[in-house]
Amino acid sequence: MNSQRGPYPDLAFVDIETTGSHFDRDRITEIGIKTLAGNQVQMWEKLIDPQTYIPQNIQRLTGISPSMVQGRPCFSELAEDLKKELEGKIFVAHNARFDYGFIKASFKRVGIDFKPKVLCTVKLSRLLFPDQPRHNLDTIISTHGLKVSARHRALGDADLLLQFWRVCESKFGQEKLNEAINQLIGNASLPPNIDQGVIDSIPDGPGCYIFYGENKTPLYIGKSISLRSRVMGHFQGALTQRKEMKLSLQVRDIDWIETSGELGALILESRLIKERMPSLNIKLRRSKDLCAWSLEEDVSGVLTPSLVTHHHLAPGLQDNLYGLFYSKREAHAYLKALAKKHHLCEALLGLEKRIEGKSCFGYQVKQCSGTCINITPIALHNLQLKTAMDLFKVQVWPYSGAIAIKEGGEMIVVDKWCYLGTAINQDELYELAQSGEVEFDLDIYKIVKKALSGAYRNQVIRIGVDK
Repeated sequence: MNSQRGPYPDLAFVDIETTGSHFDRDRITEIGIKTLAGNQVQMWEKLIDPQTYIPQNIQRLTGISPSMVQGRPCFSELAEDLKKELEGKIFVAHNARFDYGFIKASFKRVGIDFKPKVLCTVKLSRLLFPDQPRHNLDTIISTHGLKVSARHRALGDADLLLQFWRVCESKFGQEKLNEAINQLIGNASLPPNIDQGVIDSIPDGPGCYIFYGENKTPLYIGKSISLRSRVMGHFQGALTQRKEMKLSLQVRDIDWIETSGELGALILESRLIKERMPSLNIKLRRSKDLCAWSLEEDVSGVLTPSLVTHHHLAPGLQDNLYGLFYSKREAHAYLKALAKKHHLCEALLGLEKRIEGKSCFGYQVKQCSGTCINITPIALHNLQLKTAMDLFKVQVWPYSGAIAIKEGGEMIVVDKWCYLGTAINQDELYELAQSGEVEFDLDIYKIVKKALSGAYRNQVIRIGVDK
């Protein structure tokens, strides 16, 4: 390698082709490197046997077929040579965390720690050409008139990055490019479309953050007691986790809402996910069709579950409620699982037809203890059922009216397990407490119940408004 030094550190313009986008499962099929050291350019290009299937769509895109990589070295055989090729150079790539993430993961599998300085040409394009609407490689090719030799082949795309660098050098000069390197090189863990200034402005206190994609579409909503640290955690995780990489490549903007503490952040996150339906969150279900079991004794003294549907459900007010389920199907599945676990009689539970004097199907397969044919006393069956279901009893609201849970400088107002709002003074507090009925939400119920039985139990303010 020529040791002559130019105005910049040695730059390795890198591109890879792979069998897919999942760097735990997929593998590299080709690596191309154009190295700029001083005024000299050198090339390094290798086809690699991925030792796995190359999907048809990837073959069509790259032109790399299984026959082309058959008999080629696998990554482990090239690892030491590749390490020497990249050592001491700035790793330059387009959407760098993809190429860097794959190469880093491949090195890790063979026991090599790979931590170069990384420069992303998407970030460089955004920094130097802020008025340009898009910064993908095809846009850069057409905008700057780059000469395409082999699109979607590793060395061909690496050469496009070197051409783009030459365009930037010609337009802005060496001093400006060195400033750009120094500005961007420290932000290697940030996504290509997010500036350091955005990250710096995020507070490191509690609250919720929202990642947006194209056209301000919500991608992901999360919560943390340390917002900035959590957001950065996503981007650092993008180098090793597929979900985080997908998020990092799609994110275009970040917003956040501060809260006074963890409880406020938990409640806000639950509400925001239901309202905005971000594509990468697990979808939280609304509670409009909730149902629960109640236990009633029939004329023969058998304790029988009866399903209370949402029309007659008043969680927090009814004492004899068990479970809370999003659907009748979910409620019956829970009761069936309970019967099997505790050897209860499905006929007595109403899950199958009861025929007087005949055993249930569960008894025939040794899943029922025989209460249906008087082998086990009804009183024992009732006790076993009640004991099992008590673990899932819906707690009655333990206060006479609305309360406030003090957190930092705010007061979270709750009544009958429902969130009414957050107040910062007495006037707001009483206004919220008298604001009327709010739809019961199962996720909020779980959050508030846990808070009141744990860290927040001594932070309760009784408002004394009984609706």
